[in-house]
Amino acid sequence: MTDLSAFPITTKWPAQHPERIQLYSLPTPNGVKISIMLEETGLAYEPHLVSFETQDQMSPAFLSLNPNNKIPAILDPDGPGGKPLALFESGAILIYLADKTRQFIPQDAAGRYETIQWVMFQMGGVGPMFGQVGFFHKFAGKEYEDKRPRDRYVAESKRLLGVLNERLATRHWIMGDAYTIADMATFPWVRNLVGFYEAGDLVQISDFPHVTRALEAFIARPAVARGLAIPARKPA
Repeated sequence: MTDLSAFPITTKWPAQHPERIQLYSLPTPNGVKISIMLEETGLAYEPHLVSFETQDQMSPAFLSLNPNNKIPAILDPDGPGGKPLALFESGAILIYLADKTRQFIPQDAAGRYETIQWVMFQMGGVGPMFGQVGFFHKFAGKEYEDKRPRDRYVAESKRLLGVLNERLATRHWIMGDAYTIADMATFPWVRNLVGFYEAGDLVQISDFPHVTRALEAFIARPAVARGLAIPARKPA
């Protein structure tokens, strides 16, 4: 039987199935990237809810795996060389799982790096900018009378949506006909921007029809529908 006792995180979140990938997450845009990828690949995994309400992400157990105190993180008992691998950062995890399964990333070098390029586009631009729009539009930032900070992030988000819209104008998915980790990285954030953040009108999402078309196709995938609710939140 697989032994994960060397990893302190398993003291707070015991593994009922230690032979499976252990997922430590929350159903946020970054978190669901990985649950969606796991559902799409069919890899066996065990999800663990990291509750921000109880500051789980600041616990010594979680920090032992991710010192940056962010979700998601994974512990793969069958990592490279058959040894356990602990990994954090959603983009890195997506690339790792794509390589592990040889799914959702091109196998030729040029296609692989182009896909990673678009994952980095999401990590460095889409996620941070859309998140700032959410803060200034829906959360504490809405109390600020000075709307220049909000408008700065709205303008940058619209620019990023324009880049994405142009990319999708002649492609079904970001990389063309093939659905990849670039889509899994990006569309949870687009969904959050127009859904949870309620910022669709603010960024004039109707001006980006290719983005909304691809978002609808993304949400319609059965694995996406499942992954968006994993890990299940605790009842209020």
